[in-house]
Amino acid sequence: MAGGKETPRQKMIGMMYLVLTALLALQVSSAIIDKFVFLNDSLEYTVNEADKRNQNSVQRIQKAVEDAGNRPQDAVVLKSANEVREKTNKVISELEGLKKDLIEKSGGRDENGSFVGAKEEEAVAIYMVGGKKNGKAYDLKDRLNKFADELSQFGAGKFAPLALDGSEDPMFKNKPDQKNKDFAELNFAQTPMVAALAVLSQKESEVRRMESQTLEALAGKVGAADLKFDNIYAMARAESKVVAAGTKYKAEMFIAASSSGIRPSMKYNGSDVKVENGKGLVEFTAQANDYDKDGNSKKVWKGSISFKNPSTGRDTTFNVEQEYVVAKPVIQVQSASVQALYFNCGNELNIQVPALGSTYEPSFSVSGGSFSKGANKGLITVVPTSAEVTINVSSGGFSIGAEKFKVRTIPKPDVVVYANGAPINEKVGMAAPGPRALDVKALADESFKNFLPKDARYKVTAWEVTLARGSRPVVGPQVYNTESISTANLIAQAKPGDRLVIEIKEVKRMNFKGETENVKLPSIVKSISIN
Repeated sequence: MAGGKETPRQKMIGMMYLVLTALLALQVSSAIIDKFVFLNDSLEYTVNEADKRNQNSVQRIQKAVEDAGNRPQDAVVLKSANEVREKTNKVISELEGLKKDLIEKSGGRDENGSFVGAKEEEAVAIYMVGGKKNGKAYDLKDRLNKFADELSQFGAGKFAPLALDGSEDPMFKNKPDQKNKDFAELNFAQTPMVAALAVLSQKESEVRRMESQTLEALAGKVGAADLKFDNIYAMARAESKVVAAGTKYKAEMFIAASSSGIRPSMKYNGSDVKVENGKGLVEFTAQANDYDKDGNSKKVWKGSISFKNPSTGRDTTFNVEQEYVVAKPVIQVQSASVQALYFNCGNELNIQVPALGSTYEPSFSVSGGSFSKGANKGLITVVPTSAEVTINVSSGGFSIGAEKFKVRTIPKPDVVVYANGAPINEKVGMAAPGPRALDVKALADESFKNFLPKDARYKVTAWEVTLARGSRPVVGPQVYNTESISTANLIAQAKPGDRLVIEIKEVKRMNFKGETENVKLPSIVKSISIN
């Protein structure tokens, strides 16, 4: 980023990117980072378990070939199985290498084994995307899609590409803010390091899945898939035991020893599930209300597998229970000030649930006020009408949680009188014959103005001026509706010892919608002596 040949403009953009990255990192809570670490660990566990199962599949194929007398046609199948393992392990090794590089480039691990740069985004973007789109993710896309094509040649069917651009991915192609991104930008731009690890681990899981399907197809060619019913038990295999509320829980429920002659029926919580190749496909939206102190909720789903035993002709049913954990998504609110909102003002909030990732489809309801949606996902403008506002957050029709905010009253503006363009010192007064021009301005509280500039626009719309001598008026009172006036008709009759008495009659505030409202102020009278 700090190359010697960079132009000043490039260096400026680079510095801005550094600052933005730092701010984004500060806004990512430790709870979110911890859940990304937990998610990556779960995915890596699933990948390792799949590796063991696939190795067992190759061993079954080898035993079936040997039991059949090492026929040439079976030996070809065993060779293909070993080739599939070799290709798969090579891709897994490359993905592991990328994960190792990302960890090192983000600072490695500390003495406790924790990631030093868990929130690091810039190093991820530079390494995986690159300044000229020459990062590692572009080679990775080609490598993953080539792998899918290669495994499609082994008879398990055509595998879809593993790495898609936003315009190709059904999840993103209709989303204006995502469809123009390529694979690298979609997965690794503005992405914390631990989230990038989870993305790569998910790709490893997909690679192992393709390997498993291919080996199963090869096993069927030599009879390795025809197991005897000498040890029958029910199993369930979930993609992950931890799933964020509002996202899909997916699992496979199946008989460990299956037969091509068996057509089992399966149920999940009493309802029929779709059965493909002897496996029941269980899918439901995870929900929970009773989270523990760590934000997790343990759940159990129950299933049953029924089939007719060909040896006895009797119906046989096996029951299965599978435990899973629903993790409570963290609601992240970004705004100029999220501790409290301002009454009857347009408080702009950016409400995100990072754990849901691209599946986040927010909807909101507000009690204690009203709201309107912004141009981008998660952006809303809240207008409080009571002392407390509760924002209920849902995604895809499922409740995520609620955020409560206290409501502040709008601070009163300060009315300042200017003479000849400078603020008047009321204690000192002014030299005769007095000011040539007067201005009155209602100045917003500085903190309020910084938070909500569109709601901090004030104007004095009615005030009166009197030239007084002793206890009686000499000229006036004269009423004005503009903030600036000429005092020629007043000071023409002014003498030393006279006073200009200014009374503020009306102040209005313009809100974020361009509408005006009266500001309730105590009586404001300013007396300026003419010395």
